[in-house]
Amino acid sequence: MTTHKLANLLRPVPSDIEIAQAADDNLIKISPFAAAQGLLADEIEPYGHYKAKVSLSVRDRLADQPSGNYIVVTAITPTPLGEGKTTTTVGLSQALGAHLNKKVWTCIRQPSQGPTFGIKGGAAGGGYSQVIPMEEFNLHLTGDIHAITAANNLLAAAIDTRMFHESTQSDEALYRRLVPEKGGKREFSAIQIHRLEKLGITERDPDKLTAEEAGRFARLDIDPETITWRRVVDVNDRMLRGITIGQGPAEKGFTRETGFDITV
Repeated sequence: MTTHKLANLLRPVPSDIEIAQAADDNLIKISPFAAAQGLLADEIEPYGHYKAKVSLSVRDRLADQPSGNYIVVTAITPTPLGEGKTTTTVGLSQALGAHLNKKVWTCIRQPSQGPTFGIKGGAAGGGYSQVIPMEEFNLHLTGDIHAITAANNLLAAAIDTRMFHESTQSDEALYRRLVPEKGGKREFSAIQIHRLEKLGITERDPDKLTAEEAGRFARLDIDPETITWRRVVDVNDRMLRGITIGQGPAEKGFTRETGFDITV
């Protein structure tokens, strides 16, 4: 994210969002900003006008350059209103860059949306030591956390769907769905052959497995009581911490108590 020094520092200090929105009109776009820092066009991946990912190829290109100094800000107990690691980190960078004229880059993590809705607010810092555009930073940024959410929930859905199908279908029906005929022929995929190996089944012709082998292959036999994998959402929504799934009529009474965790 790109930031700049505010010329008009007001007293008393306005709210965080007032400061952020007042600064938005003067933001430098990310492409010229990156070029001014010596980054090549193919070394950044823009996400909109004001943010981008930097390729690790920069590290290789600059391998012969002298290393800089690395300052880690960690383990700070925040104030009741949330001024902590980010505010301190951004303020320190401003002091080094704007006041001591040192070359400085600030690296902070992509924030969860969760704290945004609590009393401490978002994770962009505060006052005149914050990251802007604040709304983009707190609510989406590059979308990496949303990708984690999708991957996690895909696995959760796959687990419950598999248990549902195993509870409602015969071994033969499950086997047909897992190894369907294509062009009049059935073949195991590479991952299915790996499963056969784990089960100690040596036959590789899908039509020659015994009924017992086909049943072992087709069923995972997951015990619902052993499942600890929960769905996630990037919001601290307390009403989702404990839920019952499978209450729709199509689920045929296959209900289970579970819940949501926060993504990160």
